[in-house]
This record gives sequence, C-alpha cells and structure tokens, in this order.
Amino acid sequence: MNIEKFQESMYQLIVETSTKLPRDVRRAIKAAKERESAGTRSAMSLATITNNIKMADDNVSPICQDTGLPTFKIKTPVGANQLVMKEAIKNAIAQATKDGKLRPNSVDSLTGDNSGDNLGLGLPVIKFDQWEKDYIDARLILKGGGCENKNIQYSLPCELEGLGRAGRDLDGIRKCIMHSVYQAQGQGCSAGFIGVGIGGDRSSGYDLAKEQLFRSNDDVNPNEDLRKVEEYVLENANKLGIGTMGFGGETTLLGCKIGVMNRIPASFFVSVAYNCWAFRRLGVAVNPETGEINEWMYQEGENIDFVATEAEKETAAAAETNAEVITLQAPITEEQIRSLKVGDVVQINGRMYTGRDAIHHHLMSHDAPVDLNGQVIYHCGPVMLKDAEGKWHVKAAGPTTSIREEPYQGDIMKKFGIRAVIGKGGMGPKTLAALKDHGGVYLNAIGGAAQYYADCIKGVEGVDLMEFGIPEAMWHLKVEGFTAVVTMDSHGNSLHADVDKSSLEKLAQFKERVF
Repeated sequence: MNIEKFQESMYQLIVETSTKLPRDVRRAIKAAKERESAGTRSAMSLATITNNIKMADDNVSPICQDTGLPTFKIKTPVGANQLVMKEAIKNAIAQATKDGKLRPNSVDSLTGDNSGDNLGLGLPVIKFDQWEKDYIDARLILKGGGCENKNIQYSLPCELEGLGRAGRDLDGIRKCIMHSVYQAQGQGCSAGFIGVGIGGDRSSGYDLAKEQLFRSNDDVNPNEDLRKVEEYVLENANKLGIGTMGFGGETTLLGCKIGVMNRIPASFFVSVAYNCWAFRRLGVAVNPETGEINEWMYQEGENIDFVATEAEKETAAAAETNAEVITLQAPITEEQIRSLKVGDVVQINGRMYTGRDAIHHHLMSHDAPVDLNGQVIYHCGPVMLKDAEGKWHVKAAGPTTSIREEPYQGDIMKKFGIRAVIGKGGMGPKTLAALKDHGGVYLNAIGGAAQYYADCIKGVEGVDLMEFGIPEAMWHLKVEGFTAVVTMDSHGNSLHADVDKSSLEKLAQFKERVF
C-alpha cells in the first residue's frame, strides 16, 4: 500500500466527517423542519441548525465545536497491515487537529492534561475487522460529549419512570427505548438519532448500540420484529413533545436503529447510544494497493443543500417566532435581568467569557482572573486557531451541555456577580434557586450551531487559564447579535422543568403492552 496516500485519504475522511453532514441525515433534518409548527422556538432552532449546516459547508469548518472522540470502524482484506494503517490514521488525526478541523479533545484521565493533538492512551478508537472483499471499508463517527453523556443501559427486568415494569421480552425492550428518549430531553441536542443494542454483556452491548449508528438512516431492518419496534419508536417518541433542543415541538427523534446479539441467561441488557442532530458519520472505500478513495458512503439519494434566508442569517430565525428580540449589552444590570422571562429571545452584544468544567471547578476556590460582575459566562469549548502573527481566531463555538456545572453554577454566580449563563439543555433546581435569589438568567443557545455562533464572535480579546487546554480555557470574546432563548429566569420559572414534566405525563400513555 502507498501509506502516504492512505494517510491523505484518512485526512480527507476526517475533514469531510467534521464539516459535512451525510445525505441521509440532511434529509431527516429537512423533513423535521418542514413538519415543525411555524412560529415556535423549535422552528427557530431548526432554522438555525440548517443555516449552520450551510455555513459549515461553505467554510469547511466543524459543524459542532465538540468534534468528539473519533471512532473508526475498518474492514480490511486478509493480509493488510493494520499496524501501518493505524499509525497513518493517528498522523491524519494530529494533522486535522492542527488545521482546526478537530478540537483537541484528548485528556489524560488522571492528570487532566490535554495532549493537544487528539492522541493518547487508547485514542483514537480504531476497530479493525477482516473480510474477504478486495477493498478497505473505513468508516468514522465523531460523537460529541453532550450526546455521549445521554447514552444509557438498562438491565431487564426493571422499573421505568412513567412506564412501569419492563420485562425480558420485546415489549420490555420497547419501553426501555422510549424511556431512553425521554431521559435525554434536550441535553443531547435533540432532535437526535439512537442506536440500540439488545443482549451481550455491558461492554459488547454498548459496542453493538454504537455500531447501529453506522447504519444508514434510510435502511430497513431485516429482522421483522426489530423493524416493527424501530418504526414504533420513531413514530411515538415524537409524541412526547420534547422537541428540538428540548424547547417542546413536533420532532424529538430523527432515527432509530436496533441490533441484537446473544446473551447469557443471567443478564439481559438493552443499551442505547444517543446521537445529536449533528450526526457526523461518513465512510470511504479505499484501494488497498494505492491507498486512494474509490467511493464515498452515505451519499445515496437526494442531497439537501440548505440555503438560509436573510432573516435566518440575521437573527437565527427569531423573526419566525414573531417575538420581540431583546438586546442586551454586557455588562448587564440586575434590573435588566429581572425584566426577562422564559421564552424571551435575546441578542447579546459586548463581552462574554467562556467557562466549562475546569473553569467552574477552579473558580470555586480561586479568584477570577477578570472582573465578572454583570458579565456573561458561556458554556463553550471553542475550536481555536492561531495565525502567523500570534492572533487567535474562533473556528467553531457552539454551547456545551450545562448540567455538568450544576454543582458549581449558583455559587459562582453569587460569588462573582455573574448575571447571565449561556449553554444548552438547561440546569437543575440549585441553579434555578440561585437565579431567583441573585437575579440571574439562563440562556439556551442552539446546540451544535458552532458556525452560526462563531460568526457572532467578532474578536478574541484575551485568554486566561490556558493551562487547562484550549477547550477549557477562559476565552474573552467580543460578540455581536449573539442570539439565545431565556429558558430559566429570575422568577423561578424553567422551561426545561416544564417540558420534562409534560413529556413524562405523555410517556405514561405508552405503558400498556404493544408487542
């Protein structure tokens, strides 16, 4: 094999996977956008999502800033040198990270140190298999942390909130899958896709679930029983009213694929791998002698080239909701915050600061490196590139899942006088109580819309705590027209809690046996 050409092919696969959604995913998102009720927050979200997909296409930049943990699934002809191929893939990963196509996501689990190149013990994940065909089948999935954290595994029989007992049969499996969609809410950047693995042990069950995500969203399950469950779940999960970003709405699930394997008598696992709307999964057929790409996979059928309207470009489709857009200039006063209520659409101008897990943990026991009084904290780990003059540029900057900061957020807001927090998926009762007591607000940005929000960032004015790594550092960002929705206000109201309660009530209607 021409190993240099193979490395180039793997680099192309990485870049295309990070920046361009496959056709089957685009068609599913287009269908969701068309059936969503006009003038809703979910319609606004889907308009922003389609705009973001188009921007990622045009900019050849990451669709979402969380480029996940790269997982390769590769089938090779007998005799192929997998050790050489693995080294070439690692080199391609490092180069793509250097070029800003991947965010440096590899962190030492003991020290917390970021390797800076997405390499390290066990990373990237590369799973080889041999087959008798005469070409290499190389597939890649980039699955971010927000959706990875909503994976779930059930051990049957079990009791499920809203659904009662799930037994060791097809109907118990159905209940588990429906519950998996409910528990994800908007935290995994819904509307999403799920892969389900039935059987195996705990580790092989999860592997089987993730393997289902490599199936085309358009395929038909050859197992008649599983096909019926897939169709049932896809239809009825969308009746839960969770909606895009958890804002409520008509579309919560875009795809459901189920696989099965044998198990031992004592164990019965149902494993679910949840994937966000930014379903970055592509594959290539590679010539084993030349290393060149012969064919791209997941590109069958109609291609949807999203073209955003001017209204969508300017306001993230806020105009479609017929809602007043409230402009906030940072720093923000408590009086301005107290005037906001759940459902308001806001645009922020001025300065905001990024802060994720490491920053929140640090601020609990240290002074802030800047004055945060009246300021905005953005739960974001951006993709950054430094030019030849040493100036930083934002390549992707969507929100990360906020619930991880629940142990810290309320205390930090009070300690430093922070008035607004931006993230996705909402936060819990401790933060909600602090917002009411302190005079703060939680703003939900559109998860995965990393190009849209990068376009709102007009400059990088500084950075602190770089020892935590690029994603975890505190970046000082100058923003204009940064659009988000108030989902937790200073009056004790939470859209996330309301949708959770409503969807649980709707989940209960699926308690009776179906299969």
